[in-house]
Amino acid sequence: MRFGETDRRDFFRDSMGHWFGRILEQTEERLVHQRYFRPPGAITEVAFLATCTRCGDCMPVCPVQAILKVPPSGGLAAGTPYIEPQTQPCIVCADMPCTRACPTGALSLPSDLWAGYRLGQLEFLAERCVTFHGTTCAVCAEACPVGPTALEMDSAGHPVLKREGCVGCGVCVRACITSPPSFELRAAEG
Repeated sequence: MRFGETDRRDFFRDSMGHWFGRILEQTEERLVHQRYFRPPGAITEVAFLATCTRCGDCMPVCPVQAILKVPPSGGLAAGTPYIEPQTQPCIVCADMPCTRACPTGALSLPSDLWAGYRLGQLEFLAERCVTFHGTTCAVCAEACPVGPTALEMDSAGHPVLKREGCVGCGVCVRACITSPPSFELRAAEG
């Protein structure tokens, strides 16, 4: 079987695309030893580390002072902004002032703001939730800054996480009355 010129080009283009993608993944794995919760609008981690000048302009505009600087022990990430959701989660400001304050584009304002944007990945663990053990509670749903499009209570009084609407801010994790919380939050892959 002979390849035509178009088939050959497509084969090499696809092969190079896969090869380049894998090289990028391996580079990120070597450079990024710890995933940080980045402020809203953060571009992919390797690009973020290269673009962020560590100016701190995003920090003072955060109304709840959720944005911190990675300490010197953070290696390549030292001095870059991050959020510790367990201490002070992002409250999902409607206009993303931190992103608007970024002079370099390391925090890039999404075209549709919060629609489809994720700070982190949230998982609900029903076995920890008191509502599944006979106690009435709705603290998580009441605290959620996104509201019912992300988290609401069902007719039985149990939390229902809606992944398509959840931005992964961590407010529900911090508000949860169980210990450990009934929600687990991981930094967004990027």
